[in-house]
Amino acid sequence: MTKLSKLQKFAAIRTFPNVYSSKGHNNALVVDHEGNDVDMKGQWQNHFKNDKPIILEVACGKGHYARGLGKMYPDNNYIGVEIKGNRLWTGAHGALVNQEDNVAFLRARIEFMEYYFAPEEISEIWITFPDPQLGKARKRTTAPRFLDVYRNILKKENNVVHLKTDSPELYEYTLEVLHEQNVKILYQNDDIYATPLAFPELDIKTFYEEMHLKDNRTIKYIRFTL
Repeated sequence: MTKLSKLQKFAAIRTFPNVYSSKGHNNALVVDHEGNDVDMKGQWQNHFKNDKPIILEVACGKGHYARGLGKMYPDNNYIGVEIKGNRLWTGAHGALVNQEDNVAFLRARIEFMEYYFAPEEISEIWITFPDPQLGKARKRTTAPRFLDVYRNILKKENNVVHLKTDSPELYEYTLEVLHEQNVKILYQNDDIYATPLAFPELDIKTFYEEMHLKDNRTIKYIRFTL
């Protein structure tokens, strides 16, 4: 198979029926695979053609977790959100080839997710190995401004947010933010593989996690509710 360039991947995902692309940071419309402008806010169940719970993987990269969760829990729907189209292509293409109909993707920046998801449209959010932004706390995906975005699209009752990271700085920062905001932490572990896994979904490994484990880094996890 010929390796595609970034531009070819950008062009390809525009034709994928499981991918929607934002039209801009301040535009609520997205573009579907037929080139139509559509408003998906509050309408994602129409894509999946069912009313099953919708779970996001934010900054999903190649969509390892969205796809892995989709296979593990077929009674849920999953959406991977990622701005970098060449990364998103890998997950979207794989989901199409393997007929993973409960997995879709949105090419958009996560700070603008309120344009694309309605209040209480989302049941859970996964944040898997994000850039820890060591010099820019405001850009961390568990910074207060991002937690506000998550609150505005998550169900008010029984919602869950997951952080899985190898970064001790991001792990400790997140715990501090959650304590400051009086957020209920459901579970935390600074070395998930030191003991049997507490949850089966933690066994899903992203591309970056595989690399981190080879470097003997410890993997940390926080489960909380907003």
